[in-house]
Amino acid sequence: MTYAVGGMATHWTGVTPRHHPTVERAGCIPAADWEEFYGQAEMLLGTRTDLSADSVGHQTVLDALSREYSDLPEPYGVQHLPLAAQRRTDNPRLVRWSGADTILGPLADGSHERGEFSLREQHLCRRLQPAAGGTRIEYAEIEDHTRWRNIRVEAETYIIACGAVLTPQLLYASGVRPDALGRYLTEQPVAFAQTVLPSDPGTAPEQDPDPNVWIPVSEGRPWHCQIHRDLPYDDVEPHRGIDSSSVVDLRWFGLVDPRPENRLLFSDTTRDIFGMPQPEFEFSLSSNDLARQWSMMVDLRRATRALGGHLPASPPRFVVPAPPLHVTGTVRMGTDADTSVVDPDARVWGIDNLYLGGNGLIPTGSASNPTLTSVAMALRAARGILSHTHRSIDNGHRLLSTG
Repeated sequence: MTYAVGGMATHWTGVTPRHHPTVERAGCIPAADWEEFYGQAEMLLGTRTDLSADSVGHQTVLDALSREYSDLPEPYGVQHLPLAAQRRTDNPRLVRWSGADTILGPLADGSHERGEFSLREQHLCRRLQPAAGGTRIEYAEIEDHTRWRNIRVEAETYIIACGAVLTPQLLYASGVRPDALGRYLTEQPVAFAQTVLPSDPGTAPEQDPDPNVWIPVSEGRPWHCQIHRDLPYDDVEPHRGIDSSSVVDLRWFGLVDPRPENRLLFSDTTRDIFGMPQPEFEFSLSSNDLARQWSMMVDLRRATRALGGHLPASPPRFVVPAPPLHVTGTVRMGTDADTSVVDPDARVWGIDNLYLGGNGLIPTGSASNPTLTSVAMALRAARGILSHTHRSIDNGHRLLSTG
């Protein structure tokens, strides 16, 4: 869990693919809306596919896998990996990754000219207080850890986006406990291997950009494939006598079916380091999930063979759960209040002024990185919130200060 503005953007590879329209996307959002808000999310994150276009190593991987997977239909063949990053103009060998700072811009440092945005560091939201009847949130209890004081925040609208674990934790601590809270948890099993690209000092420049190659999810292949360089997993041993710049990671991300028995629970007696209900996890793979993962493993071995084989110290294998950090479903979106936490507008069922955001809203099994999809869902929700707020003001309601 990350206690930081930006959440996933503080620890990520910047990979921002769109979810497959039939295998991964939620049907409760219309197809036209997906198209519109995916486009907006890509602009906001600065998604592009040409960061490694001039890389010799990238082209080597792209060519080898394109030959191996020539049977894949368009647009699901081997291609450039979409990344949320820009090459720096002062030194094109370096990349500036998108994050909370690039998205918020002047809002992040308090220089917004109208002064309508306040970013409070070292503040912990401990509880939301429902009003009588429970259909609205009356105020939020905030701890200011810079001055050790308690603050009562009153607002017309509340948006909670604390990640797939801390968002349901806050709701649970607030007594907001719909049946689906914490349930339908999904995470992506990962198969991993490493290979070495053939080196030719005469063709590759000294500072050759890393390869970033992608094989998207498609029907019949419910796994997302990344071929790139990233921090290795904990069980990867150092490769003695091998130039680390020639080592390439192959990460295949799998899909699991959302099931209510896979869930996040919170203790009524044990507290975490911040005094909030301690989270616990119950998670297992179904027989269908396992069958998909073994098919994914066969495919990973196919890819490693096409690239010349795997490193002896890093063969194709499944990694322990959790490294992807792609937990979803714990506050899932849906059209049925019995099996979801928020409606298609991201509003908590039965509470008029409480909205949620983040990966926890994704209600489907998915293999692709979730960040772009979560941003698209948040942008769609924001449009609805603004529309609702404007209607409230027109009807004589007043927005209260959150100072």
